[in-house]
Amino acid sequence: MSAAAAIEWITVPSPLPTGPLTIGVTGTGVAAVHFTPQSVPADPRWCAEPGRVAAVTERFAGYFAGRYRELALPLDWRLTGGPHQVVLETLHRTVPYGETITYGRLAERSGVFESVAQSPGLAARTVGQMMGANPLAVLVPCHRVVAADGLGGFGNGRVGLDVKRWLLTLEGWLAPTLDWDGPS
Repeated sequence: MSAAAAIEWITVPSPLPTGPLTIGVTGTGVAAVHFTPQSVPADPRWCAEPGRVAAVTERFAGYFAGRYRELALPLDWRLTGGPHQVVLETLHRTVPYGETITYGRLAERSGVFESVAQSPGLAARTVGQMMGANPLAVLVPCHRVVAADGLGGFGNGRVGLDVKRWLLTLEGWLAPTLDWDGPS
């Protein structure tokens, strides 16, 4: 198996309510971000390349500390494809740090839904499902996709919504609350 083909794993400290992230990396780039260790494959192959581990760890640490507005890591899109990948790439390219977009607007912007005008609710719900299946969370900022009438959802129920709030507060879209534990 080539270096680009194998997914190796790195555990990255995180201030998120879910705790450390587990990042899947390849010779091409980051292929997966998992919020919970239970979602990592059984018997994972851990990354032993110090340079790769340091680069990924440093970029996430800098982002969480408010030093970086972008993680600026190469992406490996292997765990997505078709319309899902088009929507995720559109999000990644067009919704910068500190901004949000509604599920429906992302559906329109992506161009993959022929009937957005006829069924905007269905297109928005489909985008919501796509965000829930985003293998590159945080890097491809699904937390920046919100409902037309509020935050919308985020995977893992209440804990996931707390992660979304934390990330949107970090990026300045939400005002910090009294219990905010991020950088000032």
